Amino acid sequence: MTKERKEELQKICLRFRNELIDLLYSIQTGHPGGSLSCTEIVTTLFFEKMNIDPKNPNKEGRDRFIMSKGHAAPMLYLNMAEKGYFPREDLKTLRQVGSHLQGHPCAHTTPGVELSTGPLGMGLGAGLGMALGEKLKNSDATIYVLLGDGEIQEGGIWEAAMAASKFKANNLIAILDYNGVQLDGTLEEIMPMGDIGKKFESFGWNVLYCDGHDVEDIANAIDEAKNCSTQPSIIIAKTVKGKGISFMEGKNSWHGKPIDLEEYKLAKAELGGVV
Repeated sequence: MTKERKEELQKICLRFRNELIDLLYSIQTGHPGGSLSCTEIVTTLFFEKMNIDPKNPNKEGRDRFIMSKGHAAPMLYLNMAEKGYFPREDLKTLRQVGSHLQGHPCAHTTPGVELSTGPLGMGLGAGLGMALGEKLKNSDATIYVLLGDGEIQEGGIWEAAMAASKFKANNLIAILDYNGVQLDGTLEEIMPMGDIGKKFESFGWNVLYCDGHDVEDIANAIDEAKNCSTQPSIIIAKTVKGKGISFMEGKNSWHGKPIDLEEYKLAKAELGGVV
């Protein structure tokens, strides 16, 4: 990745952070913490790595992205609107009655959403099914699944991990948004998971690590995962919940808290945005 391209992607991420805060403040609902922690991950996929066509969202052979941690839908929608899957003005209807932009992604209402998510633990198994289906069609498509900290406590994740290894689903790449915080507290407080990398290694996965807020590091990890021809891969991306806004960073209280006026002004000041 060139220096110029990295700077361009970083600017897009900063703009998305500003737009996220504007959006969630305006509707007084949504999930800021987990959306901010996955900003660079989702943006790198949509703007640098995935083979997708917003004008033909069901195109055969496309790469697929599953937002398995469905509460981070606002960041997914910002990327999708920017890419042209739907008009940007639709973002204002987020989580409103009758909107196609529901609080969690819905494949039935939103073009480009590959799987309806919300109940945690579903995405990896569904992603595996998609990956195996693409193999049957001799497709070069890659299936990306973004997982959350609390989500990897779900048994379904590990059932899918076993099966993905058995069937050598090398076209399946999981990315863990590893911010160490979930709804009710830290990962260590709620359900310590030990060494996640070693766990996935023991299940037969190719395990990679990256800085989840460095677009170049993320892109390089994705390239390395795609070069693995015999195993599914997981990229453990170290992130910060609420990244970019000091009073939100690392705080489980910002998992789904509405933003009041003073908090909005402080957040915008830190992001360099105009109120």
